Amino acid sequence: MSPVTVTFLMLVFLESFKLSFCGRNHNVTCIQSERQALLRFKQHLKDPSNRLSSWTKNGDCCRWDGIICSNVSGHVIELHLGSSRGTRKLGGKLNPALLDLNHLTYLDLSDNDFRQTEIPTWFWNMSSNLSYFNISRNQFQGSIPDLLTMTQPSVLIDLSCNNFTGSLPLLSSNVTAIDFSFNSLSGSMSHFLCHKLNEPMKLEILNLGHNLLSGKIPECWKKWSRLVGIKLCDNNFSGKIPGSMGALTLLQSLHVRNNSVVGEIPSSLRHCGELVTVDFGNNQLSGDIPGWMGERLPKLIILSLHSNKFKCTLPEELCALSYLQILDLSHNNLVSEIPSCINNLSAMNLGNNSDDKIFYRTSKGSFFEDILVVMKGRVVNYSTTLKLVKTMDLSNNNLSGEIPEEVTSLAGLQSLNFSHNHLVGRIPYNIGAMTSLECFDLSTNNLSGEIPLTISDLSFLSHLNLSYNKFTGKIPTGTQLQSLNADSFYGTKLFGPPLSESSTDVRFGTGSGVLKNREDRHQVDWFFLTVELGFLSGFFGAVFLLMLCKSGRLVHFQYVDETGHSLEIVESFGVNRTKNLYSGI
Repeated sequence: MSPVTVTFLMLVFLESFKLSFCGRNHNVTCIQSERQALLRFKQHLKDPSNRLSSWTKNGDCCRWDGIICSNVSGHVIELHLGSSRGTRKLGGKLNPALLDLNHLTYLDLSDNDFRQTEIPTWFWNMSSNLSYFNISRNQFQGSIPDLLTMTQPSVLIDLSCNNFTGSLPLLSSNVTAIDFSFNSLSGSMSHFLCHKLNEPMKLEILNLGHNLLSGKIPECWKKWSRLVGIKLCDNNFSGKIPGSMGALTLLQSLHVRNNSVVGEIPSSLRHCGELVTVDFGNNQLSGDIPGWMGERLPKLIILSLHSNKFKCTLPEELCALSYLQILDLSHNNLVSEIPSCINNLSAMNLGNNSDDKIFYRTSKGSFFEDILVVMKGRVVNYSTTLKLVKTMDLSNNNLSGEIPEEVTSLAGLQSLNFSHNHLVGRIPYNIGAMTSLECFDLSTNNLSGEIPLTISDLSFLSHLNLSYNKFTGKIPTGTQLQSLNADSFYGTKLFGPPLSESSTDVRFGTGSGVLKNREDRHQVDWFFLTVELGFLSGFFGAVFLLMLCKSGRLVHFQYVDETGHSLEIVESFGVNRTKNLYSGI
């Protein structure tokens, strides 16, 4: 599993009535038949760390670890058997003795290891009495039956991170929150979403991310008017974003990232004025980035539209988003200048808030937000510390003009990426005022002049890429600058540490490189080409000998291409797989 997908915490439930695993009930005595049922259930469990040692034959089950009894009747009402850090996981088989716990309303078996067990029918039937049903992060498999008979007035169901297959189940109108993410559910969601259109639903959280769902996202959202958070990311959805989503006036979080959705952002979403997060990255959306997003969605903290087909100017209306902390419009075709009103993004001007989470309150508790952010050259999933993250990425567009001086007022920004555009002029002199900056990428533009001395004031700077521009002069002295890799300055006429004298002669002298700037990339320096050809012939000769010496040998290497990006080539058993990696931020 890739480093991106292992960080699977999406919308995490914080029980408003959370009780500890070792909760005790001192005012009631265990009911005999329920104690026997629990002991039979224990017999079929594997308990390598002896977590259930308190479950003894003659003990009071209301005082056992993980058991909560009613203070009035003495019936077992809650079973807390989810694993926590530092404890070994339970395993084994599910015993139908649980059916004798007729008053059970809370069941947590999360984060255990039941070895690809298929959920028995009796277990699904028992779940109809539960208000909290969490079997996430196990290896359960099979299909999920329709969940239409949930009797409790408000129900949370978490089946995430298992191996469930088949289609989405139909839901009872009493279900308040579901998390089916990180499974292998497939097919359309039409039957799930459009069942009984005239029946209002109580659902507030819908997480279907990281499955194999496909087809169009249906136009059946009006009956789901209580929705606060929607996650449809990392599926195979196609078609357009439904206009009926505009009826979700309570919606705060909308993720449709990494699908094949086309068309424009529907204007009906202007009615979703509570939105805090809009994540439409890595689709095929086109047209304009609507200006009304800056006017009608004033609470936006996260706006991610990267890797789409937007061909438009960068709307100045976005400058009105005073709460915006993460802006990612990279990998599109934006064709304007960077607006000088950028300094109105006041949340990026400020230091970190003491509240490090973005969360949404619902009737069943609170749910954390999460987002994928490119930071320090890696794609990172942020959730519990998301409120501390402040980034702006406008890279890989067709932006022109100069970098506005006003950008230096964004003193809270940790990552700023304007790379791979057509920017001209100088780096703003007051760049040193951006004191929180850790990652700064201006590579592959037409910027010129000397590097401002104030860049040495960026004491947190750990990733800098100024390569393939027209910069001249000496690299300013500063501990963090001299500790950076030399390739941060390749393709320029800069000199001084961390550049070596030899690298300056070969890479940066007049007429000494194949790639000097954007205008003469197609001109060839024959001396440099001869050196490169000599190196390549020797290199591939060595690779050929290695392949002769050991059949099926794995060959793994990296090189920097002409755009400054690193490419990784993995060749094994005659199969060549190439993937682009970020070399900057």
